[in-house]
Amino acid sequence: MANTVSSIKRVRIAERRTATNRARKSRLRHQIRTMRRLLEQKDASAAAKAAPATYSLVDRAAKWGIIKKNTAARYKSRLTLRLRKISTPAAA
Repeated sequence: MANTVSSIKRVRIAERRTATNRARKSRLRHQIRTMRRLLEQKDASAAAKAAPATYSLVDRAAKWGIIKKNTAARYKSRLTLRLRKISTPAAA
């Protein structure tokens, strides 16, 4: 158990930051899940509209330290590839 005033304060700060990070990570996961569902349904127009918001949230999550930079890049890359695949008609 924390004994000093400063350590008690650090515990309070850690609890607040944990709650914030948990909410941010949850919001990120929901946004990515929404984007993936649109891609699975092959709804190109809705997915194209959701893409900027998703990419923005992924970038902000990387900036906040919720996910790593390379993880953010991987998410965006894979979503973009899937979006391009359903946006353009398949060339035979």
